[in-house]
Amino acid sequence: MDRIPDTNIIKYTPAYSEAVMDIWLKANVKAHHFLPEQYWLDNYEKVKTLYLPNSDTFLYLDSPAPTGFISIIESNFIGALFIDVKMQCRGIGTKLLDYCKERYSSLELAVYKENIKAVNFYTKRGFKITDTKPNSDSGHIEHIMLWRRQP
Repeated sequence: MDRIPDTNIIKYTPAYSEAVMDIWLKANVKAHHFLPEQYWLDNYEKVKTLYLPNSDTFLYLDSPAPTGFISIIESNFIGALFIDVKMQCRGIGTKLLDYCKERYSSLELAVYKENIKAVNFYTKRGFKITDTKPNSDSGHIEHIMLWRRQP
């Protein structure tokens, strides 16, 4: 597939809430085949009303609508990095991640061990596994991964 040319990355505003949550739900269901869709449906409102408004979220705009987003919570924790399922594998996730790497000296995240595509994505971009443990909500094993800017 052709890579998407550079476009604007902007800060999230509530006007984009529905589009972001649509990306969040569809991308989670696709990436986490090992969890029931109901798990994501059960968490939808909490993410929309609690996590999204209380994070630093950046949107990748390829048109008037976002095609991906990244959310940073608790100063350096990547709570979400999701790309529209029709736009994946075109460099959008890397651009959003690079955008945050320019702004934060370290980034941490949790990713399900079974989501091999995501584990490989982060590993190729300099993240190292620092811990492996069960996720407190789903019980599935997740890796804690860390990236630090090199001096």
